[in-house]
Amino acid sequence: MTNQNRSRTLHLTLLAMLSAIIVLMAFTPLGYLKVGLVEITFLTVPVVIGAIILGPLDGAILGAVFGLTSFAQCFGTSAFGAAILGISPVFTFIVCLVPRILIGIISGYLSKWLEKKQVEDIINYVFSSLAGALTNTVFFVGLVILLFGQTDYIQSFGDSLIKIIGAFITTNAVIEAIVCTVLGTVIAKALVFARKKLT
Repeated sequence: MTNQNRSRTLHLTLLAMLSAIIVLMAFTPLGYLKVGLVEITFLTVPVVIGAIILGPLDGAILGAVFGLTSFAQCFGTSAFGAAILGISPVFTFIVCLVPRILIGIISGYLSKWLEKKQVEDIINYVFSSLAGALTNTVFFVGLVILLFGQTDYIQSFGDSLIKIIGAFITTNAVIEAIVCTVLGTVIAKALVFARKKLT
C-alpha cells in the first residue's frame, strides 16, 4: 500500500470512528447531561476533533451526524426537543442540524487558517475547539429565538429577549465550552501525533 493510499484509508477510518462515537454518545449517558429542561451536550467534542484533524468538510459531515442524532432525541428523549417538535418539525430539524454542521465548518476553517499563520499547534487546537463550542451555543440559541421566539412556549422562558437568552445560556454553555476546549485540544493533539507516526 502506498503512503497516499495508507493516508486515505486512515482518513476514512477516523471519519467512520468519530461518526460511530457520536452515535454511541448520543444514545448513552456519555453524550448528554440532562437536568430538567437544561441539557449539556458533549457531542461537540468529536465534531471539533474531526474538524481539526480531517478538515472542515469532514467536520461538517460529523456535525450533520450530531445534528441527526439531536433531531432523533426530539422524539421522546429530550423534553425541550419534543416541545419544539410539536410546534414545527421542519423548524426543529433546522435548529438541530444547522448549528451542528457549522461547528465542523467553523472549527475546521479556523484550524486551517491558524495553521497557515504558523500558530503553535496547541494554541490552534484550543481556539478551534472553543470556537466549535461557542458556534453550537450561539447558533442553536439564535435559531431557536429566530424560529420559535414568538411562540407561547419560548415566551414562557421570559418576558423579554434578554431573559429568554439568559434562560438558555446558563452554566451549561460554560461547562460545554470548557469540556469541549480541554478534551478537543488534548485528544486532537494526541491523534495528530499518532497519525504522523502511522503515515
